[in-house]
Amino acid sequence: MSERGVTVLIIAAIAIGFLWAFLSMKNGWLVDMPVGPVPTALLPELIPLVSGDEPIGEMFVRAGCVVCHTIPGVEAAIGRVGPPLMLGTTAVQRLNDPAYRGRAKTPHDYIVESVVDPGAYVVAGYPANTMPVWYGEKLSALALERIASYLEKQKSN
Repeated sequence: MSERGVTVLIIAAIAIGFLWAFLSMKNGWLVDMPVGPVPTALLPELIPLVSGDEPIGEMFVRAGCVVCHTIPGVEAAIGRVGPPLMLGTTAVQRLNDPAYRGRAKTPHDYIVESVVDPGAYVVAGYPANTMPVWYGEKLSALALERIASYLEKQKSN
C-alpha cells in the first residue's frame, strides 16, 4: 500500500471515530458529566456538621481548621493562613491586647468567641475577613466545647 493509501485510511478511521462519538451522544450512550469550577475556598456546604462525638483530631479536620491553622497534636494541621492555635499561651496575651474589642474574659470564652465571631479580634500579622463566619453553624455546642477545651491546653514551646 502506498503512503497516500495509508494516509487516507488513517483519516477515514479518525472520521469514523468522530462520527461514532457524535452519534453516541445523540442516542444517549455517553453520560453527561457536569463540569464546574473546583472549589478553592471553604464553603459552608462543603463542611459537614461536626457533632462533637468524633475524636478531637477528626473534628479539626472535618471542620476545616487544618487548612488554615497549625494545631499542636493534630498531624494534618499545618496551615499558615491563620495563626497557630497555641491558645494556652496566646489567648491571655490576646485578651490583654489593647486592640482586643471582644467580650470574652477567659481563654476558653475567647476561643469560643473566635469561632462564632471571628471578626471580634484579628491577630496582628494575619489577614482580616479570612476566617469563615459560619463555623458557629457547623459545629455543635459539644464540638465547640471540646475544641475550646483542647485548644486552651495547647502551649507554645
